Amino acid sequence: MMTYETSVKLIAALVRRDRWKGLALMLLAGLAIGGVSAVAQEGHPLSGSWHGDWGTSPTERTRVFIYMKWDSKNIIATLNPGAKAVPLKIATLDPDNWAVHFEGDGKDAKGAPVHIVIDGKLENIGSYHRTITGTWTQGSVKGDFKITRD
Repeated sequence: MMTYETSVKLIAALVRRDRWKGLALMLLAGLAIGGVSAVAQEGHPLSGSWHGDWGTSPTERTRVFIYMKWDSKNIIATLNPGAKAVPLKIATLDPDNWAVHFEGDGKDAKGAPVHIVIDGKLENIGSYHRTITGTWTQGSVKGDFKITRD
C-alpha cells in the first residue's frame, strides 16, 4: 500500500508535468476525501473491547473484559463475554460530562446471584485507547475500577 508521503510526492511529480495536472488534482482530492472519511468513521465513543480490573484494594483485583457496541439507539454491553457472560441490561453515557452507568445481574464466586453496578467517567476521549475509571459495586462489595479500550 502506498503511504501518504509517497502519494504526495507522486502527485507533486505529476503536477510538474503539465499533461498530468487533471489526474493529479483528482488524486489529491481523492486522498483528501479518503483521509477525512477514515478519521470520521471511528463511531460511538464506547464501541469496542475494553479490558482492565476492579477491586477493593491495590492487591485484591479482578480482571474484567467488557465488549460494547452502539446499535444506533442503545449501548449494548457484555461483561466478560463467554460462558459466564453478564449482559449489562442498563448501559448509559451522559455526553455532557462523559459519565457512564452500567447495571447487570451475574453470579458471585459461589454461584449466588449478585447485582453489579458500575459508575465511571470516560477519559482521554481523543485517544483511541481511552479509559473509564470509577466505582464498581458487586452485591455488597464496593471498589474502584479502570478499563481501557483495546
